[in-house]
Amino acid sequence: MRKINLGISGCMGRMGQQLIKSSKKNKNFKLVTLTENLLINKKINKILPELNSEKAFKKTDVIIDFTVPSCTLEVLKIASKLKKKVVIGTTGFNRSQENQIKKYSKKISILKAGNMSLGVNLLMYLTEIASKSLSNNYLIKILEIHHKHKKDYPSGTALMLGKGVADGKKKDLYNLIGKKFLNKKTFPYGKKINFNSIRKGEIIGEHEIKFSSGKEIITLNHEAFDRALYSDGALTAAKWLIKQKPGLYSMRDLLNFS
Repeated sequence: MRKINLGISGCMGRMGQQLIKSSKKNKNFKLVTLTENLLINKKINKILPELNSEKAFKKTDVIIDFTVPSCTLEVLKIASKLKKKVVIGTTGFNRSQENQIKKYSKKISILKAGNMSLGVNLLMYLTEIASKSLSNNYLIKILEIHHKHKKDYPSGTALMLGKGVADGKKKDLYNLIGKKFLNKKTFPYGKKINFNSIRKGEIIGEHEIKFSSGKEIITLNHEAFDRALYSDGALTAAKWLIKQKPGLYSMRDLLNFS
């Protein structure tokens, strides 16, 4: 079986570095391209990082992108022209950018996930079931904790869980987002979903969703201990995406949750 030619966008970031490590151990991939938003004059894994360009991505089969929204859209523009497949782990997109991603997915295969972990995607599925099963009397709030270097909030995973709530109620997530708190020790439930984001230390990721009726509280949570959890998931997504037709996919499609 021919190895899949892999490109990593954002190779100097935390996830970019972890993806390089994980891809070296994965027999399904051959790392052929690394890109960054600044020129770097030293080779990494025998590859000299480049800027995003058609030349950089021409020899790839699939690109994994963990960057920032503006960079992701730049990668998608190039990938769309070259007919390359893209796995997106970037978070923090606004509604307009989400719509742009949907447009690109009509031309190329894209798998986008706020979190590449099997456990987190199972948690989202369970959140949807709970949201669908519980009445509107239950108020909902979501807590997420990440390392002090993470800039966007709420995290992509927290928003994924919010979407699980919205899907369970057959509503639009953007209409259910309530207040967004940062580094609060406690925060309230609301008629909409309130989010609290804590940034401290080197925590990889903790997420918790609570449903409260006032008489009982139901809690679902997930903790990550190793960043390789995400890079391994992204590589699994890339291998799966190679066989898919143009469209916008999620980890739920890969995992075949009904």
